[in-house]
Amino acid sequence: MEILAFGVQSDEKPLIEAAFAGKHEVRCLDVFLNRDTAPIAAGYEVISTSVNADLGSAVLQTLATGGTQLIAQRSTGFNNIDLDVAERLGLRVARVSHYSPYSVAEFAWTLAMAVNRRVIRAAGRTRDFDFRLDGLLGRDLHGRTVGVIGTGKIGEAFTRIAHGFGMRLLGWDVAENPACAELGMRYVDKERLLAEADVISLHVPLLPATHHLIDKDALALMKDDAILVNSSRGGLVDTSALVGELRAGRFLGVGLDVYEAEAGLFFLDKSLEGVDDDTLARLVTFPNVIVTSHQAYYTRDAVGQIIDATVANVDDYLAGRTGENVLVPARPGA
Repeated sequence: MEILAFGVQSDEKPLIEAAFAGKHEVRCLDVFLNRDTAPIAAGYEVISTSVNADLGSAVLQTLATGGTQLIAQRSTGFNNIDLDVAERLGLRVARVSHYSPYSVAEFAWTLAMAVNRRVIRAAGRTRDFDFRLDGLLGRDLHGRTVGVIGTGKIGEAFTRIAHGFGMRLLGWDVAENPACAELGMRYVDKERLLAEADVISLHVPLLPATHHLIDKDALALMKDDAILVNSSRGGLVDTSALVGELRAGRFLGVGLDVYEAEAGLFFLDKSLEGVDDDTLARLVTFPNVIVTSHQAYYTRDAVGQIIDATVANVDDYLAGRTGENVLVPARPGA
């Protein structure tokens, strides 16, 4: 069988090809799945997609018409997939339920530390042989308060790093994680966490209930010198409201690895075209903001685990098995 993989980064391609070697042929495309590219999948029973794929109703219909039976998404998140439509069309959908939580947790702290210690500004200066320290004053994290919103596997890994810094730990989640509690985390309501934390990091999935979890009211509760980090999903933060607070001179720093309108931008080279997203364009002009292109997961360890899980999802489909990664099972008789 030949499998069609959309949205494959150059670093990923040899890993994907090696993982499928001896099992199946795989055709890797650097283009992302959307309405324009969906017809390419005609004749492919199995396709693999990236987190920024458009798997809405129209695309799913095109895939089903072209003969696709399995969509194996190479990510944990699946807010880009209309699961109801996929089920109605008889499309089986699988994801990667987990991979290295350390990849994201470590990167979240990389963003927090970079904005706290003004690393980007400092590196830019020294490249121009400007060795002044003016404007680079950071602060110790030891003894300060971190607020972890979402204490699952990634949130727990983030908390363990915070514990190593010697920070006071506050958490908010629908269910407490005993491992975090053992580290000394105190679970409080979201409003108290936002008001008391010096560093706030988001590690919850994007669901209807969490869309714009950090909205204008939530931002207003935060300290003026707080650090906000989002390495989960862009839709958790009301970006327009965040820009408004930044324009008012609030927050020591903001580190964003995700953006709510990143589809069609992230993972692509737009340097010669310019970007017509005024909110993003304004956001990246603030000296205390770092925006990266959804790369928190992007380590050899995590990507390798994602690819291995994708191969296993294909194997399960061909063997008629249903595992923990299946979001929409195959329709009986399909």
